[in-house]
Amino acid sequence: MSGWTNGSSTVSYTSFLLLGFPGLQESRALLVLPFLSLYLVIVSANALVTRTVVAQRSLHQPMYLLIALLLAVNICAATTVVPAMLFSFSTRFNRNSLARCLVQMFCIYFLIVFDCNILLVMALDRYVAICYPLRYPQIVTSRLLAGLLGVAAARGTCIVAPVVALASRVRFCRSDVIHHFACEHMALMTLSCGDISLNKTVGLAVHGASYARIIQAALRMASAGARSKALDTCGSHLLVIFTVYSSTMSSSIVYRVARTASQDVHNLLSAFYLLLPCLVNPLIYGARTKEIRQHLATLFQRPQQQVPSKKPQPLASQRELPA
Repeated sequence: MSGWTNGSSTVSYTSFLLLGFPGLQESRALLVLPFLSLYLVIVSANALVTRTVVAQRSLHQPMYLLIALLLAVNICAATTVVPAMLFSFSTRFNRNSLARCLVQMFCIYFLIVFDCNILLVMALDRYVAICYPLRYPQIVTSRLLAGLLGVAAARGTCIVAPVVALASRVRFCRSDVIHHFACEHMALMTLSCGDISLNKTVGLAVHGASYARIIQAALRMASAGARSKALDTCGSHLLVIFTVYSSTMSSSIVYRVARTASQDVHNLLSAFYLLLPCLVNPLIYGARTKEIRQHLATLFQRPQQQVPSKKPQPLASQRELPA
């Protein structure tokens, strides 16, 4: 801890203990295996679909490359959250410095916003493909795609950086124990003393602005007089958007409204919105995208081994007898 001021007992902690699911107490160690298994499934599923897109030249098209990038971001997001979660179940490796907490906070929210921005780019890609199919190759070029992704990354940084910067200026004097498995914004703010209304407003605005843009793009993508074709072509994207939006907003609302809910419920909802999209996205795109599904089926098909046929031996009665 640091920051003793004028001999008073007010301090500002600079290192914190992560205590994931505090209500379970000594049973927290039992959560290591299921969450580790979930992490391995997430990494394997996302990596499999990403490898399929990268390895198949026929899938080197904007839509499939954006899917591969989205799934790569899913791997990064899960890696940012789950290892820290597993350490929070321990009593020896669960202490983090404030700087490390802020870095993790930035990575979590940057990847969430970047994920949303990729979905926005995918929505625009499908909008052009549906409304201007003949001009699609001339409009959606690799140069345009790289520029949009660069803007998406810059936008994510500009949105998340103020949240982390404001958090770094807060004085944490209530406790040095974070009752959470990660350095999430609201979990860290509960340890602060003083007025943090600006931090809460900025944090809520980040959520609202990001997902409002996605819903707007999705509605625009599903209009333009081609609703049936849009639903058929963009069903996977709309399903992913709904999954991300519903899980994140439900967690944010419960965290700010349901004060009577236990901390374990809040933590479970946080795990839900952080990890559910990472788990569901490869299943949705792997199963609903025809071209990817065909290549995955080919990958898992075992070539049938042809058993060499033996030439039948003549019976003894059919053999020529020696003269």
